[in-house]
Formats: sequence, C-alpha cells, structure tokens
Amino acid sequence: MAEEIINRVAQSKLITFNLEDYYPKGQRFIFDLSEWLHEGFVLREKDFREHAKNHDWSQYKDQFIALTCSTDAIVPAWAYMLVSTYLEPYAKKVVIGNLEDLESHLYQEVIERLDVSALKDQPVIIKGCSNKPVPKNAYIFLIKKLQPVVKSLMYGEACSSVPLYKQPKK
Repeated sequence: MAEEIINRVAQSKLITFNLEDYYPKGQRFIFDLSEWLHEGFVLREKDFREHAKNHDWSQYKDQFIALTCSTDAIVPAWAYMLVSTYLEPYAKKVVIGNLEDLESHLYQEVIERLDVSALKDQPVIIKGCSNKPVPKNAYIFLIKKLQPVVKSLMYGEACSSVPLYKQPKK
C-alpha cells in the first residue's frame, strides 16, 4: 500500500504576497522633452513654450506619464515644471524619469496605503516572478512595510524560498 502524498505547502500558514496583484492599472507614456529642443539639445524658451501651448494635452487623460529627455541636453527644472502644469488636469501621475522610475513611484504610493494588519505575526513569502513590470524598488518598499508586522519574510515560491527576515523571539 502506497503512502498518501501530503502537500505541506498547501497546509502551511504561509501567506503569499504577490506585488503583481497591486499593479496600478492604466496606460504608461514616456514624454520626451528632447523632441521640443532645437536639434534635440538646445532649449529655446519661446519655442518650447509655443510647443507646450499648442500641444494636445487631452491625449494623456488618465495616463501615467514619465517625463524624460533622451539626449544629453541640460534641461532646466522649469521646463519639466511647465510641462507638468499642462499635464496636471489630465494625467493620473507625472514623474521625472524613465518607466522604471514611474513604476517605482506608483508602487510606493500603493504600498504606503496598504493595510497589513491582517499579516501581524504571520509567515509571509513575497512572490518573486511576475508578468507585469514590478520594479526592484517595490520589493524594498514592501519589506519596509511588512518587516515591523510579520513573523517572518521569505522571497520566491513556497517550494523554494529564500529566508529574508525572522522576528526576534520575545
């Protein structure tokens, strides 16, 4: 008679936390200021302001925007600020940087608002693989949020996890 196979992972109290479940829904867009610079490098204030004034900003309604300059141009802070004043009525979020910077900002906001009280003194595993662009910073933000609350933290999958933190014995 064969022994019954017991799935200890399924029976454990281990709680899986998947950052992908908190991925902020919405379209992302990179707004490249170099397209409004003379030859991609020189900001001429009058021309720049004219571009901003005549641009169709409504196309960014409910989008997450990363403001960047893809060239090595030195872009003054006021240029980013001016563009953001036009985006403000339409975009959900505007940041300076690339898409990873944008995702980091979005996740930071989501994680800061999380209620993790249900995880008090629980063993938690942070799922590692995802199909959505979860930035590395999001994992750090999550550690900061969970560590003071949980019994233990691991990373990966239940069958092959990496221990990260264990609450000191009281």
